[in-house]
Amino acid sequence: MKREEMITKPKSELELNEYSKSIHDNVLTIDAHLDIEVTFLTPEKTGEVGYEKFASLKKMDEGCLDGAFFAAFVQQRALTDRGYRKAYNIVANKIEQIHQTHNTMTDKVGIAYHPKDVLSINKSEKKVVIIAIENGYAIGDNIVNIEKFFEMGVRYITLSHIGHNQICDSNLNPQGEDSLHNGLSDFGKEVVLEMNRLGMMVDVAHISKQSVLDVIALSKAPVMCSHCGIKTIGGVGNVWDDDQLAALKTNGGVIHIVGLNRAIKSEPEEKLIEINNLRVEIGFPVEFWAFFQAFYASREDKRSAYYQRLGNIENKYPSANVSDFIDHIDYVVSRIGIDHVGISTDFYESPYCLDGWKDVSENINVTLELLKRGYSKKEIEKIWSGNTLRLWKNVEKVADEN
Repeated sequence: MKREEMITKPKSELELNEYSKSIHDNVLTIDAHLDIEVTFLTPEKTGEVGYEKFASLKKMDEGCLDGAFFAAFVQQRALTDRGYRKAYNIVANKIEQIHQTHNTMTDKVGIAYHPKDVLSINKSEKKVVIIAIENGYAIGDNIVNIEKFFEMGVRYITLSHIGHNQICDSNLNPQGEDSLHNGLSDFGKEVVLEMNRLGMMVDVAHISKQSVLDVIALSKAPVMCSHCGIKTIGGVGNVWDDDQLAALKTNGGVIHIVGLNRAIKSEPEEKLIEINNLRVEIGFPVEFWAFFQAFYASREDKRSAYYQRLGNIENKYPSANVSDFIDHIDYVVSRIGIDHVGISTDFYESPYCLDGWKDVSENINVTLELLKRGYSKKEIEKIWSGNTLRLWKNVEKVADEN
């Protein structure tokens, strides 16, 4: 629960730091996208001394993060009955893990099923957990599974991830085909309308531009983009252009800028060449997603060797920082307004994070930079949580009216 205190505007650097802390302590902060892992909110990982999550309870306390949408992620596989069944079971098990964790920590965390729950859980001085799914592949080809997930507590589903699925095209397909459905599939249209009916938020992160435009044209409720960067400012991969932003404004949705280096700042060509050469030398694929999959399937000693060498390369080139991150927020505000932007991290490995924002304990640096850019306390709270909660309320309102 936030401290209630009088806040006076700063006159010096020291006062600015204190002022930003006062603001940060007083606004409700919600991260729109954090992946869960085996340890969820617990700090230690069995067998790995010194390991701590990017969003452990300790780090959430240190960074005054009040809550997050925790996403049960599943990789894209073949569009087959077997693949669908496996994906459904993986996601269902992860969701059950969230509930089991909550049941053992009810004095510390609470699961929110509605926007009003967020406020009551926060008021009781607990961390807010909101369940999400990353990759609608887990739905399979059975529309009933959406309601099953909703009953499990899921409140948004990211329609696709890396690779086209049965719902829509992705913005990145490792198999090389530009399009499978030319946007949203016929089944995908059913999915969007069913999510509208239930009051579940439709997440359009990772999906292709045409898929985004199709969803927005069809959806009866505002949509969210849970984690993304802005193409015009910098970054590659999961990034949006002005057409998508304009459509989102018309829809009343919210885009959440993500604290990941790759989506915030494009790498210099020289750095990319060095990294690609390193991957080839150690025996990894060069292409990003193929590398990502091979890396996490490899031995620990191979991963360690890569990270050690990568560190030497990273030290030669400045990474994206919090100021670069706020540039993306500034751009969204200038194009479509303060009511359509939020914050997410998608933290999973340190090399992909930003300088000054390596885990949620450093969230204060985001608020500090927003203050330096001239944002008011009211605007900062909109960005940290207000816009997201309003979006969620509106999604539920559409469901209630239909």
